[in-house]
Amino acid sequence: MKIEPGAVVLINFPFTDLQSSKVRPALVLSIKGEDIIILGIFSRVPEILRDSWIKIGELNPAFKQTGLKKASIIKTEKITVVHQSIIRKELGN
Repeated sequence: MKIEPGAVVLINFPFTDLQSSKVRPALVLSIKGEDIIILGIFSRVPEILRDSWIKIGELNPAFKQTGLKKASIIKTEKITVVHQSIIRKELGN
C-alpha cells in the first residue's frame, strides 16, 4: 500500500500506555522508510475546542475527500510514530 503525507488512514492507534490500541482514523504527517508520523482523529467534537485541535466539519466542501463518516477533530497532541504495517486501509486525504 502506497501512503502519502496528507492521507487519512484507518489504524490501530496506540494508547499512551502502549499496552492497548483502538481502531481509529489518523492523519499521516510524514513518512520515513517503513515508519509514519500520524495524528489521531476523534469523532467526539466538543462545543469548545482547544487551540491545538483542528475541526474537520461536514460542511467543508473538501470533507468527502477525507473518507470520514462524520465531523471530527484532529488532536495535534496525539502524535505518534508507527510502522506502516499497522495501517488497515486508506480512507481519503
